[in-house]
Formats: sequence, structure tokens, C-alpha cells
Amino acid sequence: EPPPLQAHPAMPGAPVLQVQILDLPCSDPFGTALAGIALQVRGGEVLGLAGVSGNGQRELLMALSGEDTRAPAGSIRLAGRDVSTLGPQQRRALGLHFVPEERLGRGAVPTLSLAHNLLLSRREAVGPMGWLNMGALRRQAVELIARYQVKAHGPDAAARSLSGGNLQKFIVGREIEALRARDGARLLIVSQPTWGVDVGAAAQIRAAILALRDAGCAVLLVSEELDELFEMADTLQVLAKGRLSPPLPRTEATVERIGAWMSGLWDGAAQEVDHAAA
Repeated sequence: EPPPLQAHPAMPGAPVLQVQILDLPCSDPFGTALAGIALQVRGGEVLGLAGVSGNGQRELLMALSGEDTRAPAGSIRLAGRDVSTLGPQQRRALGLHFVPEERLGRGAVPTLSLAHNLLLSRREAVGPMGWLNMGALRRQAVELIARYQVKAHGPDAAARSLSGGNLQKFIVGREIEALRARDGARLLIVSQPTWGVDVGAAAQIRAAILALRDAGCAVLLVSEELDELFEMADTLQVLAKGRLSPPLPRTEATVERIGAWMSGLWDGAAQEVDHAAA
């Protein structure tokens, strides 16, 4: 039985991520258009995003990570800077780190070693002329494996050789340690952090994310598990049919209320449904 999660009251600071009136049409016939998305994540806060899969989570995360750069100018700001049209690498340089839902192929390159997978978001082992310091890179991987208790055959093990839970711990740890190593604005966006992992690994990942929040980092947590959201989030919002509910403090949230909102039945949305029916 894992130890209970030690949750501390949030001490929110200045806004790190601000999204205002984000409208995005579908980029594929099976996607979900985003309409009027507005949210804010402050330093030292976890904003939990609930919702049934397929209601715009993929589209929103791609817009926030920089994989989709079609966002209108001024709609996405990171520490006050407009990043709406910037790509993933530019946003990462400004302090945004992202843990996607898909581990292999998006969060990690399956055929590359764990050490080389660090290069997706860590650059300390890259010299000024682009040369790799392989000794430093392997040491960095060894430290990460030990700190997050990743079961692997050393830093040269291929990412695809790890179990789902161990690879998830490695990816989450990689992004958290990258954020710990930087100054200035820090934002972690993490999607389904404990999907498909065992109870012990889930507890470890959640504790690491909350420790990062306690260190002043802003965290946007996207999860389909209400228990996880209620355990970790300071503020909750719900994504339904490409629209985002108003923010709700966790202390005022109930499973029944969030469940109704997951059907799009918050006040504004309910009025729109009633008007359309009339």
C-alpha cells in the first residue's frame, strides 16, 4: 500500500499560462473544434481539466504545446508573452514542458536509449558546437533512473524495452527535472499521468507533480480519473464538446457537479442548450 499523498494548501503566485478566447476549427474530420476556451494557471497551482475523452482534449493540448500553431494571435500567453504562433521548441525554451498521453512515439522515441531520449527536452549534455558529451548524458540518465526508481537495464536500454509504468516515470521525471533546472517561468502540462500504471508508480508520479507545484511551478493536469483530479487539483475545469466550463475551486467541487458539467451542463452551456431546444 503506497503512503498517502501529502497535499499542502496551494500558494498561487503570478499567472504563468493564460488562454483567452481560443477558437480553433477541426483539423481532421474526427476532431473536435475548440470554441471560446479561456483558462489561467498560476505558479504554485494545479489546474485540473476533467472531461470524457474526445471532447477536445487532444486539440487543446496540441495548441498549448505548440504542435498546432493555428491559434489566433494573443490567445495563448506564457508569462505574459504571446506564444500563440510559436512551435514546441520555442515554447520549451520559455519554460513550458509537456508530458503527452502517448508514451511511445510522442513522449519517447521507442528505438532510442533512455540517455538519448533525454535530449528531447534536456540540453545540458550538448556542447556549444553541437557535440554530445555522452558521459554526462549517461550520468544524467542514471541519476534520473535512480531518483524515480525506474526499472531498466541502465541508461542504454531502449525506451520500448521498459514497461508502461516505468517509461511513464522516466518521461515525467525527465520533464520535472528539466523544469527544476531552469530559472524564470515554469509550466508543466501533463496528460493522463498515471494511465495504465500500477498503484505504486501512480502514487510516486502524483507526489512528484505536487512537489513541483509546491516549488512554485504551474501545472495543468488533464485526466479522465476524477479521483486523481480531486486528489491533486487546486482548481477544476471541465472540457465538454470543445467548450470549457468556468473554474471551480476544489473545495466547492463534488463528483455529482463535475459529472453534470462533463455533459456540458454548466450554467452558460445549459442556457445555450435550452435556447437551442426552444
